Amino acid sequence: MPQKFIAKCDHTPICLSSSPHAAVVGFRRHGQRQRLAATKADNRSFSREDKLFLEEDDRAFPAPLLLPGDDLAGDPENSQSFQEWLNGEHRNPITARQKTVYVVPSPQIDANVDFMQDWTRPRFGEHELSIKPPSTKDVQDYLTAFYHGLPVKMMSPSTLRFIPWEEPQKKLRKKTGLQYLGLQYGDECVRIRSRTLSNGVYGGQVNLDDLLDAAISILPKDAYALLILVDFDLYEDDDDEFVCGRAYGGSRVAVVSSARYNPRLDTIHDVERLHAWPASHCENYMSVCASTEPSTKRQKRSQVNSRGPSNSSSKLKGPMQDAVSAYRSLPKVDSSSSLLSALWLGRVCRTASHELGHCFGIAHCVYYACSMQGTASISEDARQPPYLCPIDLAKILCATSTSASQRYRALLAFCERPGNHDTHFFGPFATWIQSRLGQIEDST
Repeated sequence: MPQKFIAKCDHTPICLSSSPHAAVVGFRRHGQRQRLAATKADNRSFSREDKLFLEEDDRAFPAPLLLPGDDLAGDPENSQSFQEWLNGEHRNPITARQKTVYVVPSPQIDANVDFMQDWTRPRFGEHELSIKPPSTKDVQDYLTAFYHGLPVKMMSPSTLRFIPWEEPQKKLRKKTGLQYLGLQYGDECVRIRSRTLSNGVYGGQVNLDDLLDAAISILPKDAYALLILVDFDLYEDDDDEFVCGRAYGGSRVAVVSSARYNPRLDTIHDVERLHAWPASHCENYMSVCASTEPSTKRQKRSQVNSRGPSNSSSKLKGPMQDAVSAYRSLPKVDSSSSLLSALWLGRVCRTASHELGHCFGIAHCVYYACSMQGTASISEDARQPPYLCPIDLAKILCATSTSASQRYRALLAFCERPGNHDTHFFGPFATWIQSRLGQIEDST
């Protein structure tokens, strides 16, 4: 939602149910029994401690936000339980020979196509403090923690290189701005579509589908999955304005672009930093967002009836409340370049872990506010959490053969690194993890 709606907010109280807009669009969340059943599967068991991590607690795992324009509000998707994930025909098993996750840095740029350097710098947007782009090494380290139990390796920066494509260009293609680039890897070179934009946020874009096909070609024999991180803006179809990333789950490859997550573009994309996760669960913010959509009298009654019990502080005390409190204690995100740089990194880490989740056979989540939710916009993306809900956590624990405690502690160590701690993405996430670990310790 545009920032103009709320200029200042203390993010109290918070709301752990879906927004009133859920009733307007007819979203019906699975019941508690269904959600609990979705964490279980035949002939698959977890340790006693892991079972505690998989128990439902809305203080840690709220319902999907369901704000106007959100993915679930416009196109509800089918659910995927743990059992359905195990039975998935297109899910690739992890084996001793294929268990490594590879991360590939953005392709290098040959001197003969050095015009592409301008494609990594936005033409429009707020000119703020100097912001450091996300480091591929930092994203690799985050994924190592997120998929704890599996090796995550970075391929050489020279693995991929953009070079000229020598095929003659047709005049029609020049007029439409479509042109070809060559993507070189080893002794091979593949053709990549690109297009120049006279009035775009970036001067040019690279075709996502072609990059995914290239990713399949360079997939090492010992790879379980491969992710290419690119600095360039991406598109899929001619009608696309842009796309941030995609995975060919069955082929075990994904591509993610950092371009649109640049905080300089937040105003263009109506990203309200004030209510990014976890403050997206601020009750005041949710009410204002829901009220921006026209409603009939019948819809208004549905909204009132959907609110549920009041959110007293005693009922909400837990990981989400603690995360919001940590968020509230931070300075304004645009007060320093380091905070903005960490915000950019966090956004890319969340999307990279999401797209790789599809390579593990995980579908979009409809049960909870969850890192595996689908997203319909950059603004919605900023409101979604970095954690996995209990159902998707069960899938990852099964795939990686790690424990929930080890995984959370690995993520906590990354979030508490110098430069990450006390920043707007990693700081609240660290607090959420600490609170969740505390819940489990109190239960044992």
